[in-house]
Amino acid sequence: MPPISVMIKPASGLCNLRCKYCFYADEMNHREVQSYGMMTEQTMEQIVQKCIDFADGSSCHFGFQGGEPTLRGLDFFRQFVATATAYNDKQKRPAALGYALQTNGTVLDEDWAIFFAENQFLVGLSLDGDRSAHDLHRVDDHQKGTYSTVLKAAKLLETHKVDFNVLTVITAYTAKHIGQIYKFFMKNNLFYQQYIPCLDPLEEPHGLHPYSLTPALYGQFLIRLFDCWYADRMAGNFVYIRYFENLAAAMLGQHTEACGFMGRCSLQTVIEADGSAYPCDFYMLDQYKIGNFNDDTMAEMNDRRGDSGFLEQSLQGLEKCRQCQYYQLCRGGCRRDRQSQDMAVIGENYFCPSFKAFFAHAAPKMAHLLRQNNR
Repeated sequence: MPPISVMIKPASGLCNLRCKYCFYADEMNHREVQSYGMMTEQTMEQIVQKCIDFADGSSCHFGFQGGEPTLRGLDFFRQFVATATAYNDKQKRPAALGYALQTNGTVLDEDWAIFFAENQFLVGLSLDGDRSAHDLHRVDDHQKGTYSTVLKAAKLLETHKVDFNVLTVITAYTAKHIGQIYKFFMKNNLFYQQYIPCLDPLEEPHGLHPYSLTPALYGQFLIRLFDCWYADRMAGNFVYIRYFENLAAAMLGQHTEACGFMGRCSLQTVIEADGSAYPCDFYMLDQYKIGNFNDDTMAEMNDRRGDSGFLEQSLQGLEKCRQCQYYQLCRGGCRRDRQSQDMAVIGENYFCPSFKAFFAHAAPKMAHLLRQNNR
């Protein structure tokens, strides 16, 4: 049995911030029920039991996201871990359990940090860079920036030796200022970094918002960030950037864990607070629902995923890509970036020009770095 990995939204899309580029707030506005409120203990138990049963001795990884998942309260997470541990111990073939949580960091305190450390959570902390970058878009419901609070959360996690990385959304501003943002991260010992391009709202043309990321800006961002990272790695300074680590794996012919490098959507399950399940965080819309953990088994939901053709659909529109010299590095990229805003057509990646410019610049340097490391 392959490893089981699910992403859970215990507080649905509820959040104490009002980030201007929030893609999940946009998704919620495009479905019949916007928010499913807080997850009940009964639903939580169904998820735990069905995932561990389906894992059948393999690893079982539970991730939490939102909205803001910590709004469900620390007691919920304590009970989740206790329930998973107790149920797993009863199985003839216990699974190896793992946990992760993505948070805006604004409600974290000593109790949260101790809990994360004791239960070996991998925490993703949303931080868009220095004060000017972060506070531009990540504001609370009073439109006040949250930079100071989030930086304190980073120091708290560091103090308690919690494994964590920073997750940065790439906006137009980020792309133009990534040099100073990278220096800020390095100055603050934030060596584990992950960057994701912001999404324009569904059913809108690209590029209409101040935060919108254009192909030209994204290409410039990738090149500038790579050069910063490359200089540090060549100098023997450690810094982990998920995208570049996956690129290195692709160049070595190794497994890439980021689904955007796989050439097709990966097998994953995202669970809303009411137990309803979807094939991807970017596709939590009514037409993509594959079942509910309160009513269906994981096998039944996987069958529905197969019947819907969701995974196979991600192979569409790659004919031109397969003729590109960089296809083995790019594989077409994320499906959401290849899908029209009305979700009707899957074609060429919106950021195709970005990737071509980036690979032309970075691939020779990456090859040199990999040769240096193998000496």
